[in-house]
Formats: sequence, C-alpha cells, structure tokens
Amino acid sequence: MQTREVVSAADRQEFLHFPVRLYKGVREWIRPLDTDIESVFDPEKNKTFRHGSCIRWLLTDDAGHTIGRVAAFVNEKTVHKGNDQPTGGMGFFECIESQEAAFMLFDLCRNWLREKGMEAMDGPINFGNRDRWWGLLVDGFQYQPNYQCVYNFPYYQKYFEAYGFQVYFKQLTYARKTLDPIAPKLLVKANLVAKDPRYKFRYLMKSEMKKLPDYLREVYNKAWTNRAENPELNSVQAKLIVKQMKPILDERLIWFGFHDDEPIAFFISLPEINQLLKHVGGRLDWWGKAKFAWHRLMKTNTKAFGILFGVVPAHQGKGVDGAIIEEARKLYHSGKLHYIDYEMNWIGDFNPKMIQVVEQVGGYVSKTHVTYRKLFDESKPFKRHPILK
Repeated sequence: MQTREVVSAADRQEFLHFPVRLYKGVREWIRPLDTDIESVFDPEKNKTFRHGSCIRWLLTDDAGHTIGRVAAFVNEKTVHKGNDQPTGGMGFFECIESQEAAFMLFDLCRNWLREKGMEAMDGPINFGNRDRWWGLLVDGFQYQPNYQCVYNFPYYQKYFEAYGFQVYFKQLTYARKTLDPIAPKLLVKANLVAKDPRYKFRYLMKSEMKKLPDYLREVYNKAWTNRAENPELNSVQAKLIVKQMKPILDERLIWFGFHDDEPIAFFISLPEINQLLKHVGGRLDWWGKAKFAWHRLMKTNTKAFGILFGVVPAHQGKGVDGAIIEEARKLYHSGKLHYIDYEMNWIGDFNPKMIQVVEQVGGYVSKTHVTYRKLFDESKPFKRHPILK
C-alpha cells in the first residue's frame, strides 16, 4: 500500500470521488456537495486556517487503486481548550473493509500531529465548526444523513476502537413526528403559560424577517453564552447566519416566544435540504440547481431540521419550551405544512439538561454519533468530556 498527500487537482478530485465508488449501492448514503467538502480545505473559504493547519492523504493499493482517504488538522483555538494535553483532530476518514488500511491512515494522522506537538487526537471531526462533519455514526444506519452530517459504514467503529480511540462524548440526534404530542406534564405547564397574556408564541411573518438577526442574537446570548464552548454572538455573525439560511428559509419554521413583546425563546428550523440535494449528484451546476428547484417546488422533502432551540434563563422551567412547540404543532395539524418528520441538531451526552428538554417534548434518539479521542501515551488517564452544569 502507498500513501500520498492530496496536492494536485487530480488528487482533490479523487478525494471527492472515492466515497462515491465506496458507497455505491448504499441507499441511505447521500453524496455531499463537492463544494462543501472542498471548502473545508480552502484557506480562502475556511477561516479556521487563520489559526490552524491541515493535511489530507489518499491511500492506494499495489495496483494504484484508491482504498482510503483521511485528513488531519490542528486548530490552535481548541488545542488546549478543556484538554489535559494538546489535542489535534482527524476526519473525513473513508476506507475499504481492511483494518490494515485503516490503521495506516490513523498512523498518518498520529505521526503528523505528533510532529505538530500534539499528544492526542479527536476524531472523526471537522476542521471547523462542530455542527458539520462531526463524529462517527455508530447507530441509526437505517436513516439518511442530514445536511453536512456524517454517514459511514458500521465496520468503521471496530477499527477506531481497535486502534485505541476511546469515547470522548456521544452525539445524540433526536427525532419526532411533527404531529406527535408532547409529554402530558409539560403540556399542562405549556397550557398555563399560553394563557398568560404577557406571553406570545408565533412564527415570524415575512415582513418581520429584517428583525430576525436581532431576535436571534438576543435570545442566543442570554440562553447559551453562559457556557464555555459557546462564545457570544455578535450582530455581524447573526446577520451572516440569517443570510446563509435565507435561500431555503421557510418562515413558518422560524418560531419565537415573547414576553411583554421581548424575545425570550426560539425554536428555529429549516427544511432538511439533504432530502433535496440527494437528487443532484454532489453538484449544484445549472442542472443540479434545476433539479433542486423542481423538488423544492414539488415539496418532495417532508423532513424539517431543528438548528436552534433555547429559552433564556429567567423563563426556564415555566413550560415555555413546551408552549412554543405546542403552538408549532397546531400549525402542522392545520395541514398548512408538508413536513412529517422532524430531526434536531445533535446534542452531546454531556448536556443532560438539554436532553431532558428534548425528551419531554417527545424526542427519541434516531442516530448516535461518537467523538473519539486517542491519547498517544495510553499510560495517561483518559477523561471524557465534562458534564455541563
């Protein structure tokens, strides 16, 4: 077997096309957009390059056929963040069913990271945000992946664990049917809150969309930035998030809770676009865009995807979470929305409070991904991700 760094245009194309051959015939796999993968490795598009570096390789057999790929990266912002040792990352791992080949790819990552001063590696992760390409799928193979989420073969798990990777944290994707009721106890509290005239729960009208960045920022910063891994959202970032959502946004999926006309909760979802992108073959050229537009017009996508859910601390525990979901459920019952299934962005098993909220509103685990950590010195004690208080 031979390895080579991905440098040339031909190598970059092979990095994209190898999984297409590998997953041929696997109905659940959806080919990612080529541009989404390549943007991770483009210094002009991925701002993580400002404080990090990455490398990627191809693995070929003796006949020159590709049998694996992988990437490794160092993000200086996360090397020491919450870690007892400097920790890098690896990801975009794909491999034929061969432990020897898998271990060779892992070795490439470990050796490169050691040269960079790392003493551990997390994987498979992204060279960038946690909400994309993060974790190894270990349960839920019968479901198709959501946009920019990992789908992989079941045999990958045994290779990671045989190499010495240990579970750093589990990532739980929760699902529910849009018409399913919320838990009875929560419904009682939700109904009480809904009767309070100071509270209002509704989706934003098109005429209000210009206020969305401000509403988003206000709730997010109060609900989430008290946690170390969530920095405060500024106005520029909030506007960028809304700009990115705009091409596929359905305002009837953008819900807010208000108290005395001040935003105090959000329940923000988008149409799950992987259900549309699966028809374009990894390319949004003119033909791909035409197919995307056609399927969107015909409403062939029946799944919504939750990206943000939160209640500011002053209004937590009062049933606000249930009230906002119950109001949205009434709209689904009216028949005005075509979404049948609902999945939420993953929640780490280190976040029991959020897990409790999601289970109370009727969520069940549909997929489990794992973020593994490999200590290069295995004599050192291994610690899992700390539980959020």
